Amino acid sequence: MLPPKSRSSSQEQELLRLFSSLEPAQRQSLLDFARFLSSQAGPNEAGSDLPSEPLGLPRPDQETVVEAIRRLSRNYPMLNRDELLHESAALMSGHVLQGRPASEVIDDLEALFAKAWAAHQSASTEDVSRERGSKRQ
Repeated sequence: MLPPKSRSSSQEQELLRLFSSLEPAQRQSLLDFARFLSSQAGPNEAGSDLPSEPLGLPRPDQETVVEAIRRLSRNYPMLNRDELLHESAALMSGHVLQGRPASEVIDDLEALFAKAWAAHQSASTEDVSRERGSKRQ
């Protein structure tokens, strides 16, 4: 007897339909990105062991979009990945599904992480100022 046929959600069916319509290189990019997203699923347990400054990892001459996301995530370990996920995924989609050149997408990813770093730094500075003010009172 055959096992019952599983019912796929509409999102799974759409993903499969889109995947089937892609060229082999685009399929590989989509798989790489899905693996990246899957690897990011767990919470960051490093806590206070995180560096307070970006690590300064250089951008290689030849880099895929997925490799850039990984490099930037390692370069900015103090940033909340969940907050960057939506915009990173949108940029990756532009590359995979709309054919945007990788170099342009990577430039946008660099800007996204730099902006998130600036916001993180600003929030950290405000937190320190607030703590100092409450201790003086």
